[in-house]
Amino acid sequence: MRVIATAGHVDHGKSTLVRALTGMDPDRLAEERQRGLTIDLGFAWTRLEGGQELAFVDVPGHVRFIKNMLAGVGAVDACLFVVAATEGWKPQSEEHLRILELLGVGHGLVALTKVAGLDGEERELARLEVSQATAGSFLEGAEVVEVDAPAGLGVGELAAALGRLADATPPAPDSGRPRLWVDRCFSARGSGTVVTGTLTGGGLSVGDEVEVVGGRPGPLPARVRGLQSHMRAHHSLGPGRRAAVNLAGPDPASIGRGAAVVRPGQWFWSDTLDCSLQVLAGLGHPVSRRGAYQAYIGSGEHPVRLRLLGQAELAPGQAGLVRLHLPTALPLLPGDRYVLREAGRSETVGGGEVLDVDPVLPASRARPDRSVRRVVAERGWVEADLLERLTGQRLEPNVAGRWVVDPELLARTQAQLEAEVDRAGPLGLDLVRLDQRRRAVAAQMGSLVLDSGRARRRDAAPLADALGAHPWLAALRRSPFSPPAPEGVGRDELAQMVRQGLVVEHSGIHFPASALEEASRQLSRLLADHPEGVTVAQVRDALGTTRKFLLPLLGLLDARGVTRRRGDLRLAGPALARQAARPGAGRDRSSV
Repeated sequence: MRVIATAGHVDHGKSTLVRALTGMDPDRLAEERQRGLTIDLGFAWTRLEGGQELAFVDVPGHVRFIKNMLAGVGAVDACLFVVAATEGWKPQSEEHLRILELLGVGHGLVALTKVAGLDGEERELARLEVSQATAGSFLEGAEVVEVDAPAGLGVGELAAALGRLADATPPAPDSGRPRLWVDRCFSARGSGTVVTGTLTGGGLSVGDEVEVVGGRPGPLPARVRGLQSHMRAHHSLGPGRRAAVNLAGPDPASIGRGAAVVRPGQWFWSDTLDCSLQVLAGLGHPVSRRGAYQAYIGSGEHPVRLRLLGQAELAPGQAGLVRLHLPTALPLLPGDRYVLREAGRSETVGGGEVLDVDPVLPASRARPDRSVRRVVAERGWVEADLLERLTGQRLEPNVAGRWVVDPELLARTQAQLEAEVDRAGPLGLDLVRLDQRRRAVAAQMGSLVLDSGRARRRDAAPLADALGAHPWLAALRRSPFSPPAPEGVGRDELAQMVRQGLVVEHSGIHFPASALEEASRQLSRLLADHPEGVTVAQVRDALGTTRKFLLPLLGLLDARGVTRRRGDLRLAGPALARQAARPGAGRDRSSV
């Protein structure tokens, strides 16, 4: 399947050729038939003798309907350019050719119409004029077919040439990201909302969940209820086909020409674009930010504010960079094409290519291009899924399986983390102080190890060993039942000693872990002699301490089931026997 747009000056015979080739009248409106003038887009299709299936988008040639012409050529594969031999190259011939070039159409042929009453010399002069007018364009050297449909001349030759054109035109690519720019929307009896357009980027199937973007009041969820192409129902349709999509959900009044049907989550909705702009050489004045501009994107016409990047104006024939501000967000990608017209002068200014759908630099600094690496460098960090929506390309994340990070920024972040870890000392860097991104970087750095909520050098001593060498901990072990206050010990260090099990705490008093084990042994001996229970004074004398330290210590023993309280006495708790019988009981864990 190839989608072919007609193009050319008004009344040069575009619709007549389509009727002759397909047997279908592309003029749908009664006014068009009465006036013999194409006003809006027309559609027809045929299958050639060689088996190629062609769909035609017949566009109006009159200058007053240029916006309708632009709505039809945004997603075509090739063009059938029509020039009447009796009239020659006309203003709309030139404008249509330049518009097709701006939109990136690269394949086509020329139909030289109304040749029946001309002699050989007149036909040759018409051919020469076409050759001169198309020189330097994508139609330079294109096949020219002489035809006169009313007289029955050349229609078969034109069909054969279109077959050769279809064979030479690459098929529509399938990137798995379908997008259908809506050129018609209506309500069909018994079906509901139907939109039509040329399907690009990927396929759709009945039952697919989609959304309509670019309409009013905003993105509309929908479901594909049915699909047709060329009046035939299909369960699935691939890219490069004219499609009628029956949508369940949205009201047709909320969908207009220029909206797009896409799959949810695959596209970035952009209302600010950085683009290239090629100004037409035939324009009679430079282009600046002043003007009432209209951008034609997909099948839509959108009033835009324009800002030139890096210069104040662009001369005719000059190329530059611009930022466009749209009134509504559209699902766009770098590489999408647009045409720029100036409404006040009613003229085509130029057009170009979308380079960035979400510019982050101010206009004074922006120098956009199609590079994915530039997008990453300007943002520093970008989630891989978002990057794919911004650029249409997938880069594998280089941090935590989630983010694509600019390599220079990543290297700087790693160096900064190593420096912070070194400054933090043997305890290491508290990960709470890092944001989610820097924690992710630290987690994958080979030079660091994350332990107990801290980042430390991989070649550093184990955290328990580093803490176990602290002078205050040595003082605790020397006086386990009359422990000194933690002077000279940082809050983080103290918390880590408790977390590592080197120190226990109750009521603001800190004991070495060995104190509990030694106290358990002493209590075991006391209770063996006094099974009815022991008093606080008896325990105090046995441990050689004071009530200030003993009461918090007993609180810890009660909590752990070593002892249980009955009035003023302490009895053996359920854990005492297990505590006393445990292998290695009494050894300080820091010395193991």
